[in-house]
Amino acid sequence: MKALNIPVGISNFEKIRNNGFYYVDKTGLIEELLKTEAEVTLITRPRRFGKTLGMSMLESFFDIRKNSRKLFEGLEIARQSELCSKWMNQCPTVSVSFRQVDGLNFTSAYDMLTMVFADLYNKHLYLLEDSHVTEFQKKTFTNIAHGCGSEKEVKSSLVLLTTMMQQHYGKAVVLLIDEYDVPVAKANAHGYYNEMLDVMKGLLQALKDNQALCFAVVTGCLKIAKESIFTGTNNFVSDTITDSRLNEYFGFVQSEVDQILADAETEDQAENIRKWYDGYHFGDFDVYCPWDVMNYLLELQHNPQAKPVSYWKNTSDNAIIRSFIDHSGSSITKKLENLMAGETIVQRVDENLTYDYLHSSEDNLWSMLYLTGYLTKARNEQTDEVLPDGAIALMIPNEEIRDIFETTVIQWFDDSTRKWNRTLLFDAVWNGDSVNLTKEMNILLRRTISYHDYKEDFYHAFLAGIFTGAGYMVDSNKEHGEGRSDVVVYDPVNGRVAIFEAKYTKNQEKLESTCNTALQQIDERLYAKEYEDDYDQILCYGISFFKKRCLVKIK
Repeated sequence: MKALNIPVGISNFEKIRNNGFYYVDKTGLIEELLKTEAEVTLITRPRRFGKTLGMSMLESFFDIRKNSRKLFEGLEIARQSELCSKWMNQCPTVSVSFRQVDGLNFTSAYDMLTMVFADLYNKHLYLLEDSHVTEFQKKTFTNIAHGCGSEKEVKSSLVLLTTMMQQHYGKAVVLLIDEYDVPVAKANAHGYYNEMLDVMKGLLQALKDNQALCFAVVTGCLKIAKESIFTGTNNFVSDTITDSRLNEYFGFVQSEVDQILADAETEDQAENIRKWYDGYHFGDFDVYCPWDVMNYLLELQHNPQAKPVSYWKNTSDNAIIRSFIDHSGSSITKKLENLMAGETIVQRVDENLTYDYLHSSEDNLWSMLYLTGYLTKARNEQTDEVLPDGAIALMIPNEEIRDIFETTVIQWFDDSTRKWNRTLLFDAVWNGDSVNLTKEMNILLRRTISYHDYKEDFYHAFLAGIFTGAGYMVDSNKEHGEGRSDVVVYDPVNGRVAIFEAKYTKNQEKLESTCNTALQQIDERLYAKEYEDDYDQILCYGISFFKKRCLVKIK
C-alpha cells in the first residue's frame, strides 16, 4: 500500500493545501453556486459529509483579505480563468460556524455563542478605523468584540458586521454560516429550545433584505422551516439530500473512491469499503461517507490487516436512534426489525422538521433518521413495493450503520431489562421451574427488538442481557468442560449456578427437538462438571428459540 498524507480530522482547506494533505477536488462547488445566482443557498447533509471543509474552501476562494491563487492551482475551478479573475479573493467574506455552541442551559450556551461572535469580530478590528463608522456602530462593535454585547446587539451582530464590511470595501459581502442548526438542536435536547430559537431567528435576519449581502451559503443537518427561521428570505434555494444539484460535492462518489484506492494502491479493499461506507443515495448520486473512507485508509496504512469498523458512530453519541427506540411502539419495533434484516420500509418523509415536534409523530422520527444519515432512500430496483404519493422506501445504507443500530439496540435492551420486573423469571430459574421460565422468557422476547435475522448471537445477547446488572455474574461463550456453553449465571452467595445452552430453529415445530439437542450437548460436553466442587446447586437449561418464541427444558 502506498502511504498518502490523509487529513483525518482536518477541515481547514488552507491547511490541507499548504501542508500537502491528500485532497479530493470539490472546487466545482464554486461554479455551481455562482451559476444559481441565489441570494441564500441552504445546504443540508448528515454530519461528516464534508460541509465544514466545503465552507472553508469557499472562504479561501472568495475572501478579499486572502491571496489564494496558489491554493487552487491544479484544481478544477482554476480552469475557469474568467470566473477566477472575477471572483477569486474579490469579495468581503464573513465566515462563522455554530458547531461548538452547546450548553446544559441557555445561559451557558448563550455565553458560548457570544464568544463565537467575539472571536469573529476580533478578526475584523480594522473596521473600527474606517472613516464611515458611526459612533453607534463603533460602540456596538466594541461590545460584541469584548463578549459583553446585549442580547439585542448579539442578535444584530451579523447584520452589523456585513454592513460595516460593505461600507469599508465598497463591495457586497459573501456570508458563510456553517452548522446553523446545532444551537437549536442542542437547545432542544437540554430544554431551552424557545430561548435559543429566538436568538437564532434574530441572527439570521442578516439573510433577509440585507442590502450589504452579495450572497450567503448556509449549512446544517436539517432544514428548519416551520419555525420561520428563513421566512421572508428572498431568492432562497434549499439543497437537500432528496432534491439537489450539489450532491457530488458532499461525500465521495464512486469515481472518486476508485481514484483514492488507486492512488493508495489498495484496490483490493474496494468491496470492503463499499459494503461498510457506501450506500447513501443523495439525489441522483450514490455517495460514500468521506469521514469513514479516509479513516479506514489511514488505519490500513498502520495495519494492512485492519478490518472496517464504525468510525462515524464515534463522532456523536447517536442519541437519535436511542431516542427513537425509547419512544417506539409496536409499529416502530416491527419496522426496525425489518430494516436490520436488510429490508426496506415505506414512509412519508418531511424535510421541514422542527426539533421540538420530533416525537410528535412516527413520520417525524423516520424523517429524522433519514435526514441525519441513519437511513437512505432505496433505489427502485431495491424494492418491489408500489409507493404511495409522497412516500419513499427507506433502508439502512451500509454495514457501518447496521452496526450502530445493533449496538444501540443491545444497550437499550441491557438498560431496559434493569427496569423490568424479573422476579418471577429469576424465581423460576433457581427453582428449576422450566414451565414458568418458558412463560417469562416469552414475555421478554416479545418486548425486544430483534436483529441479525434471529441468529444465535441475538439470543446469546438476549440471555446475557437478562441477568447482567441484576446482581449476577454472567459468563457468555466462555470455555467450559469440553466445549463452549452459551451463558453461565453465577449466584455464589447462595452457592448456585445456572447453565444455559441456546439453539435456534427456523421451524416452530422443531422447538422441542432442538431444545432436547441443547440439553444433550450440555450432558455430552460436561458443561456442569467443573462447578461440582464449588456449587451446591447446578441447574442446566436447554433453550430453543424460534423468532420471538422459546421453549425451556431443564436437565
